[in-house]
Amino acid sequence: MVGFNKNIMRTILLASYILLIGLIIAGISALLSYLNTGADRSTMLHTEIQKVEQYLPKLNWEPLQNEGRPMDSENLNALQNDYLDAWYVKQIAYKTNKTAGIKDYYTDSARKNLYDFIALNKAENTTIEATTLQHNPTLEFFSEDGQLAVITDRNVLEYKRVFKDETLVLETKELSTYKIVFLLEDGFWRIRHLVKEHTEIYKAENKMVNTDSLNIKGINYYPQATPWNMFGDAFSKDTISRDFKIIKDAGLNAVRLFVQYEDFGKARVDYKKLEKLKHTLDAAEEQQLKVVLTLFDFYGDYSVLNWTLNQKHATTIINSVKNHNALLAWDIKNEPNLDFKSRGKDLVIAWVDNMIDLVKSIDDKHPVTIGWSNTESASILKDKVDFISFHYYEDLSDFDKAISKMKTEIPNKPLVLQEFGLSSYRGIWNPFGNSENDQMAYYKLAQEKFKTHNLQFMSWTLYDFTEIPKEVVGRLPWRKRAQEHFGFINQNGETKPAFTYISTL
Repeated sequence: MVGFNKNIMRTILLASYILLIGLIIAGISALLSYLNTGADRSTMLHTEIQKVEQYLPKLNWEPLQNEGRPMDSENLNALQNDYLDAWYVKQIAYKTNKTAGIKDYYTDSARKNLYDFIALNKAENTTIEATTLQHNPTLEFFSEDGQLAVITDRNVLEYKRVFKDETLVLETKELSTYKIVFLLEDGFWRIRHLVKEHTEIYKAENKMVNTDSLNIKGINYYPQATPWNMFGDAFSKDTISRDFKIIKDAGLNAVRLFVQYEDFGKARVDYKKLEKLKHTLDAAEEQQLKVVLTLFDFYGDYSVLNWTLNQKHATTIINSVKNHNALLAWDIKNEPNLDFKSRGKDLVIAWVDNMIDLVKSIDDKHPVTIGWSNTESASILKDKVDFISFHYYEDLSDFDKAISKMKTEIPNKPLVLQEFGLSSYRGIWNPFGNSENDQMAYYKLAQEKFKTHNLQFMSWTLYDFTEIPKEVVGRLPWRKRAQEHFGFINQNGETKPAFTYISTL
């Protein structure tokens, strides 16, 4: 009887074991079948997280009229994400000569070509910094079993910098056409074949905007209580409107405003900030003031792999306000030449050059300029901008010579002194600094020189400030105190003697 019971127990255990193995196998089969539909793993596991935005070129799909099975939006989105990620990991691999990530987005045969190319570059100490800025894909075929897709990507806008022994040997911008075959493996659309069918050098066709009527007499502006943070929680259109009335009544006709890259949300622009910017433009229009809008303030990373994120940011802002009546001009960036030493002059200029092309491709009605920090850099990209902007904080005794030289180098473009000024700080951190009367004399002389040279101008700035963020001039108190006293109106709201010469004589 005991032996009989043991046999029954063994049989039950064996059957349970076989049933358990069967359930596991069935579960794995169902899992693989689900993944092969293109389903997202994070959705299946209920661990959804926001996709990291690392590569956002402009993407224009042709209407879906492919052969084979129709592709739904879920599969198309999965294909698109994996395709762009494949470009991204390839660009990283070419820059670092490392193969991390390649196997996730390319099949075995496609990987071999990439691995061989990377090995050759590594052996020859060659690296490539590259990105794609625009894609125009057409879905040509999607198989009935949902495992294979073919696309043609036309006029892919590519930018490349090739280095040999850490020296830049080639810089190029190209339009190329690719044919790509994808296989669905383990839930990923992996590239099986990628063939370049055609390529040509890209030349932007940017038209110059007429600037004959340009007559800027303006000022750089921040509210007194929130310098460098005017679109934050303390934003007040009423305050800005009152300040703009002061500016208008003083005989000025323009203000320069700043859009900070990170503050406005980087690639995904904060629409609350954007609404505040529009309200500010409304306030300017109400006072019949025009606005020079400076993009990318406080941005200093010009890495090629980040260009698509920069492009997304600028595109959103430009499209949102390009038709506003108060908008006068686009300033690509404030003082980019200050980053030449830390970031590399060639890279910074390439970034600015590309941004000019982008801005003009979106808005061909408003002029474009660059806020160079000095007269020496002002001729850089002079043939691509509509007017020349420069800053001048040196002694005015050298001003005439500097302007004459600029007019010789740049004879056919309007010159705008976009920033100039003198701090009236004289105190414990600089007992021999300039007084308010010295500041007044400076502005009087400056206006005389502007009249002589028929020069347009934007002074720095309307107000003295009580607090300067460390990101502006650092933490050193003598620098911060000086920066606090450039205004025409002091910290108590009283006009300083220099206010007499805020506008033309």
